[in-house]
Amino acid sequence: MKKKLIAIIALVVVAVIAVAAVLLLNNGGKKTITIAVPNDPTNEGRALLLLEANGYIKLKADAGVTATAKDIAENPLGIEFKEVEAAMVPNVLADVDYAIINNNFALDAGMNPVKDSLLIESAESPYANVLCVKAGNENSDAAKALAAALYSKKVADYITATYAGAAVSVVENPTDGFDATVNYEALAGTTISVAASPTPHAQILAVAAEILAEKNVKLNVIEFSDYIQPNMVVESDEVFANYFAHIPYQDNFNAENGTHIVVVAPIHVEPMGLYGGKQSNLDALKK
Repeated sequence: MKKKLIAIIALVVVAVIAVAAVLLLNNGGKKTITIAVPNDPTNEGRALLLLEANGYIKLKADAGVTATAKDIAENPLGIEFKEVEAAMVPNVLADVDYAIINNNFALDAGMNPVKDSLLIESAESPYANVLCVKAGNENSDAAKALAAALYSKKVADYITATYAGAAVSVVENPTDGFDATVNYEALAGTTISVAASPTPHAQILAVAAEILAEKNVKLNVIEFSDYIQPNMVVESDEVFANYFAHIPYQDNFNAENGTHIVVVAPIHVEPMGLYGGKQSNLDALKK
């Protein structure tokens, strides 16, 4: 009888330990929520700021735009963050509860940021995507002519009609696409090369190319799917300009890599969104 009692007690103890372990692993009985975020400094910080703005986490006061998961001061839901290369985030969506995806990669993956995202930044986002060149080239006729084409009403209208809020022009006073200070006769017959991500940047540049063609200037758009090479080919003078990233990213890239990429013109904003993977709504994020 005594042996039987000891055996029962032992089983109870094992069961209690097992239950406690499960509760610990599952955040006090609630399943751990996983969110994939871009792993480059400014885009991860941007993703975390989106979550903070919606009350899901709180960042340290000094975290700034380069915040990472290590800068989270309060995480009441016990969210587990999966840091993934920005271009690969859509590929892991099915394996996580949610993912915060840059709009260009969301568009490439066939998602509509406005219709498909569960959370999305305001169109007033400070993360304007910009045309950039290597320092020293920003006042050249080529840079000014390309900026003028991107500042055109034709481009602004194209962005509005094509992306319906997934990309929003930040050009306040669109022009005819030409800069009166540029010597277009001297530029005639030349080619301006630009590194860009496929969507929406290369598509927008195709519209700018039509404007430049009116002055017999050719635009050669070279597409890249990552966030490193478009800067490196400009820094090395292989390519004249790039159009793929936002201002905080470019500032941080220069600081970390010793490059000399400068902003010529902000063109549009792509509000970043949170998408459902294993979850189809935000219920799992309710406290």
